[in-house]
Amino acid sequence: MIPDLIYLLASIIGLLIVASVIGAILERTYSPDGENAVIENLNARIRAWWAMVVLIGIAFLAGRAGVVILFALCSFAALREFVTLTNAHRADHWTLAASFFVVIPLQYWLIWAGEYGIYSIFIPVYCFLLGPIVSALRGETRNFLVRVAEVQWALMICVYCASHVPALITLKIEGYEGRGVLLIAFLIVVVQLSDVLQYVWGKLLGRHKIAPKLSPSKTWEGFVGGVASATLIGSALYWLTPFTPLQAGIMAFIIALMGFFGGLVMSAIKRDRGVKDWGHTIEGHGGFIDRLDSVVFSAPIFFHLTRFWWT
Repeated sequence: MIPDLIYLLASIIGLLIVASVIGAILERTYSPDGENAVIENLNARIRAWWAMVVLIGIAFLAGRAGVVILFALCSFAALREFVTLTNAHRADHWTLAASFFVVIPLQYWLIWAGEYGIYSIFIPVYCFLLGPIVSALRGETRNFLVRVAEVQWALMICVYCASHVPALITLKIEGYEGRGVLLIAFLIVVVQLSDVLQYVWGKLLGRHKIAPKLSPSKTWEGFVGGVASATLIGSALYWLTPFTPLQAGIMAFIIALMGFFGGLVMSAIKRDRGVKDWGHTIEGHGGFIDRLDSVVFSAPIFFHLTRFWWT
């Protein structure tokens, strides 16, 4: 597993070096005083990618514990961003406190322990039922349905769905023992490249917008080009997985498709709340949810398809 992982990380770092050089040349040529917003945003994104790749690389090299801790922290940060846009009331204080300091640690501990039978139903069953009970006991009925639904959605998106990324490490696939981290790498690389390539194809050929009110930058040309490109890349990365090239391509297509719809759904929530980004934690990328929106929609589907067909 380690040689393949190091090779993948080295390839990604190589791409980032090329991107950094191109960004520096563009800045020196067209934006010496920082007046070109597009180029400045591009370089901010590249710097953010450097930080994210370093953190993810360290977590991958640390194995199961490192990956679980990394995504637990991401869930904590994402849940905090989501909650700031909800109608949470003082009566929901204990529900929210339990979400941050009980649900997140317990969900990720169960994943670290490989307790599929419990972590797969802990949030959608137990938290779904117990959370509203805690809020109801406080006696505040104003916007009760909206409040509890928002907290339930926040837990499902930011914790439950996100936790399926490190859960990939727990899958027992014959002939693929000890290589679960590579499945995570496959998922993240395909999802993120799909996002980038949809943007690139959209800029080059985009004419027909998919949902102008939700995301003006998303076009049918960008969607088709990005998903098709990500599918081909996923097929070429079959060596990271237990799949054949054809199977890897099909899985990459599903991942890219779900990632696109995830971004669309999360954009709808942002527009409903009147904000551009979920936060400002990551320079050039917005908040944690802005980076995780595609991943959290694709991770559970990828996990369960892999578990059903290959374990």
